[in-house]
Amino acid sequence: MAPKVQNRVKELRTVLGWTQQQLADAVGVSRQSINSIERQRYEPSLALALVFARVFGYPTDEIFTLEETK
Repeated sequence: MAPKVQNRVKELRTVLGWTQQQLADAVGVSRQSINSIERQRYEPSLALALVFARVFGYPTDEIFTLEETK
């Protein structure tokens, strides 16, 4: 099976004290998209992952990781 992408978006957003809407505005997507990403229902594109990295000030591999599925 293909690896699953896990993320720390909710954790990092909470550290900043931001709402989902504030993060959505910062990265240029809808609040619903942020909700789906945080709930692991949607995997962002590479371009969006790079925007998250810029907004959070972390390398992408500290925000998004691959989890092997069995």
